[in-house]
Amino acid sequence: MKFISSILLLLCLCLGAMAATPSDNVTLSGTVTDEVDGEPLIGVTLYIPELKSTTVTDVNGRYVFDRLPRKTVTLQVSYVGHQTIITEVNLVTTQQRDFSMRESNAMINEVVVTGVAGSQLLKDSPTPVAILTLRDLQTTSSTNIIDAIARRPGLAQLTTGSGISKPVIRGLGYNRVVTVADGIRQEGQQWGDEHGIELDAQRVNSIEILKGPASLMYGSDAMAGVVVFHHRPALPTGQVRGSATTEYQTNNGLAAWSLNMGGNHHGTVWDMRYSEKMAHTYKNKADGHVPGTQFGERAFSALAGLNRRWGYSHLLLSHYHLTPTMTEVEEEDGEDEGEEEAHFSTKSYKHGLPYQQIHHYKAVSDNSVYVGDGTLKLLVGYQNNRRQEYEEAPGVVGLDFMLHTLTYDVRYAWLNDNGLKLNGGVGGMWQRSLNKGEEYLIPAYVLCDVGAYATAGYKAGEWTLSGGMRMDHRHVHAFELPGRFSRLSRNFDALTGSLGAVRRLGENMTLKVNIARGFRAPNLSELGSNGEHEGTFRYEVGNGALHPEYSWQADAGWDYNSPVVSAQLAFFVNIIDNYIFAKRDGETTEGVPRYVFTQGDARLMGGEATIDFHPVERLHFENSFSFVDARQLHQPADRRYLPRTPAPRWVAELSYDIVRDGKTLNNTFVKLGMECYLRQNHAYTADNTEKPTPSYTLLNFTAGTEILRHHRNVCTLSLNIDNLTDRAYQSHLSRLKYAGEKGFCNMGRNFSVKASFPLVIK
Repeated sequence: MKFISSILLLLCLCLGAMAATPSDNVTLSGTVTDEVDGEPLIGVTLYIPELKSTTVTDVNGRYVFDRLPRKTVTLQVSYVGHQTIITEVNLVTTQQRDFSMRESNAMINEVVVTGVAGSQLLKDSPTPVAILTLRDLQTTSSTNIIDAIARRPGLAQLTTGSGISKPVIRGLGYNRVVTVADGIRQEGQQWGDEHGIELDAQRVNSIEILKGPASLMYGSDAMAGVVVFHHRPALPTGQVRGSATTEYQTNNGLAAWSLNMGGNHHGTVWDMRYSEKMAHTYKNKADGHVPGTQFGERAFSALAGLNRRWGYSHLLLSHYHLTPTMTEVEEEDGEDEGEEEAHFSTKSYKHGLPYQQIHHYKAVSDNSVYVGDGTLKLLVGYQNNRRQEYEEAPGVVGLDFMLHTLTYDVRYAWLNDNGLKLNGGVGGMWQRSLNKGEEYLIPAYVLCDVGAYATAGYKAGEWTLSGGMRMDHRHVHAFELPGRFSRLSRNFDALTGSLGAVRRLGENMTLKVNIARGFRAPNLSELGSNGEHEGTFRYEVGNGALHPEYSWQADAGWDYNSPVVSAQLAFFVNIIDNYIFAKRDGETTEGVPRYVFTQGDARLMGGEATIDFHPVERLHFENSFSFVDARQLHQPADRRYLPRTPAPRWVAELSYDIVRDGKTLNNTFVKLGMECYLRQNHAYTADNTEKPTPSYTLLNFTAGTEILRHHRNVCTLSLNIDNLTDRAYQSHLSRLKYAGEKGFCNMGRNFSVKASFPLVIK
């Protein structure tokens, strides 16, 4: 690990030395005021995405950027309760720029997102993109980072208790969704049912969800979409800041805290964070405390780098450690009373049996250099994931996986003054997975990925066009283990692409269309598994003859914005050849139900509808409805529907901003929410693989505020009450629904309190 870190740091410094050409410093400064009364706004964030450079207005509403390039950059100006401003600034001719901000209404805030042609404005993206800001995350009650995004239209989560969640986008999950953190794809063996996303939620500054095939930018596994986690940008030069955050939840006793400190000394940036979280078993009124749902979490991260006029070069290091207990269906013969008591302890924070130990180490070198009229980006990352399962005793390891992953991406982005944007690059991945335990589930393997891509975007008048193509090659070699696994060597190739268009109809209306080709190679679990998957209640058998999945997805969208109402409609049709899934075959192996991997042709269709009504000042009434109809073609009724398809969902929220721009309390609000999940009859019921789920409705309450002293935020508070009526229910995507004969219900009523205390050193 130290050797890899040293190599990445050397590469980081070399790129900085090559790019640091002599040039005069360029500064950009100005004042940000309120549009109504002209008063200066304090604490407004100004951000240049391509430089990952940020600054904040002072008590006089003044801001300053220094060490900027003599180029045109994108500047994003954002402030809670106000409409975001995004504008292009030519730093060759402009060093002074003032802004006037208006209070927010029902209109959708504009942001810069990752599109199929590189970074672009949200309104210019032909495919649906959902955004969660830091404020959204601070005021959302969740037990893990995926739990925080699952209520967005088109999003869902596959859960194992409260500690482990996997993202589902428009009915597709597992390896069909790529998660990106620190600029690279997160690789932590996402093929497993009870394998979550190894990421510290406290590090996340914002989240971007691309809904639809994203194989063009990310290659295999991005068939459903991408979840991009952005960490906090570098602080303004000359500043040293920190924060302390804490949270407590009553249902499972979740206690969490995090300490952060960072700074910027003349463009030399650094940041450090340490977080801890622990929870005992959660409860509901149907089951009481649900055994095996406690977990503990620790995380450390650090960043060091340079922000200069030539670009930036950052080195990121992180370690994430999760210890989840797994729910067991039945007791093993011979278990003594002490072990049984430890396993079923209700309010103990100590893990029971069986449990996992997961360690995830990561080192990333993220570099962006201005070259000619464009930007050269180089991303290199190394990840080490160690997943151990203890079933019989704390010192006896059953399954033990060690996964080494090296990812790389080199690309060049060019933008001219006529609205043409070009991107081209090469990216790929190398993996080595080892079995170090006494038990086996998948064979040891080596995986090699390489892909080349080119994208283009063009904006002229009311039209924005974007698209591109990509060539991918993946080689997988699984090693033989006599009596258990056969030798396997497969190659997978694909040509993918997308083409989309956005047409603005006046100031308030936009039409969007997009068509994309997706690709996913089968993973080693699907190809070669042969063993009991502890915690999933099944014995899994792979199929080495599986074909890769290919998809065609068409998207159509309509957006409308006005000061009174904001509305969005999005529809999609997704045709997937060779869709892979696990089904129960009616047999048992070693006393456990046996599941085999098979495939067929599938068709998914559905969409999302959202409307935010703003009848009076500071009052919002937002409604969204999302549904997916996922079918396997040419099959009888009991095999017609794809497993793990989210139920149709209606979400309504009524919120009111009590105080904006206050002197003591600021951005104070209350919100009442409702989640209505319709009955999900579309289940794969053959051989009792899946069962329907009845409808249920949940009520939630949220309140939050900032506390100011001398015009500075000294504390951010939020209170959440989830499942206000303490409804006992089973989510269709909860794996604990299949534990035992009746399964377990989800979490009951839960009170959550969060507090964040910013600290300014300099």
